[in-house]
Amino acid sequence: MATTSPKKRPYGRYAAIGIAVLVVLFLLKGCFFPNKPPPRYITAPAAIGDIEQTVLASGTLQPFLLVDVGSQVSGQVKALKVALGDHVQKGEVIANIDPATQKNALLTAQATLEQQKAQRLSQEAIVAQNKLALARQSTTFAAEASSKQDLETAQTQLKSAQANLAATNALIKQATVAVNNAGVNLGYTQIVAPIDGVVVAIQTKQGQTVNAVQSAPTIVKLANLSTMTVKAQISEADVVHVRPGQPVYFTILGAPDRRFYASLRAIEPAPDSITSATTATASPSSTAAVYYNGLFDVANPDGVLRTSMTAQVYIVLASAKHVLTVPSAALTPAGPGRYTVRILTDPKKKPEVRAVTVGINNNVSAQVLSGLKAGEKVIVGEGSAKEAPPRPPGAPGGPPRQRGEIRIGN
Repeated sequence: MATTSPKKRPYGRYAAIGIAVLVVLFLLKGCFFPNKPPPRYITAPAAIGDIEQTVLASGTLQPFLLVDVGSQVSGQVKALKVALGDHVQKGEVIANIDPATQKNALLTAQATLEQQKAQRLSQEAIVAQNKLALARQSTTFAAEASSKQDLETAQTQLKSAQANLAATNALIKQATVAVNNAGVNLGYTQIVAPIDGVVVAIQTKQGQTVNAVQSAPTIVKLANLSTMTVKAQISEADVVHVRPGQPVYFTILGAPDRRFYASLRAIEPAPDSITSATTATASPSSTAAVYYNGLFDVANPDGVLRTSMTAQVYIVLASAKHVLTVPSAALTPAGPGRYTVRILTDPKKKPEVRAVTVGINNNVSAQVLSGLKAGEKVIVGEGSAKEAPPRPPGAPGGPPRQRGEIRIGN
């Protein structure tokens, strides 16, 4: 009787399937659950430098002294003796108004004065005559050669003549004042410079007739440009930190690398909007920004600063030189007035957390009073190993360097 051999078991097939499953699971894990790369820390060294905390404001330049030179009399501008940009001295003739009307007014006033003076001579003669008549009446009345009525009549006539003389003297004073006023008005036909300055605007042309009945028409505008005043608009959020006497500097668009230094002179107590007619009707919940004007003066000997220029103003609240600084991004609040920083001593080790004392902090960089030494690297951010390193400020394609910024990197 023949016997059958036992059936061979497929152990090899099961092993191959198991290996294939493990490979697939490994690939799936690599695709959907990759290993997290170690963090890449962005660091900046604690460095010695200067730091300041400022309030930024936008300002406008105006001459320290700006005068509207106008005419106080009416008439035609016969001559305009200055041109735009001319330098004039105080007392120099700027323009001439036709003086015919003022000359005639002066002649009329002088004639009236002479008439009153002649009238006074007549009144003085009458007074003298009445004095003699009273003296005669007094003599005859004493000799009982005339009546008391004649004496009283002579006394009354003398008093009347003296009163007329006093009235004439008053009219003479009035006529004298009229002559003086007419002379002053005649002098006003010559428009003279009230200050040393530069002609910055000409409002009236030669040959034009001006009318000074209701208001003084402006002929030219003179400005003293040796000193300029900057009116800086300070926001309501910053004005509480600003006070007169604080140092200030500004730049202009034409010379952004040049700083002009001064000291804050005053802060206007109310914004410009207080003069607006719509202020009284504005809603209490209005979200319009409120700005207060800060004023300061700066010398302008070379004439670089001009009227209505825009100024980028920095009001210095606090400053320190040659102190230890770190980027403000490296600080972590740890309570009221307390901060910590993470220090990277070894890229392969965990960062060290250290408490620091901070002085001036302008949100770009901060002054470190204690807790750090110069050269120690503080962590300002983290990135993955696949991320491209940050471009330094000012490099092509990188962010622009900001004022007071500390370069990040080793």
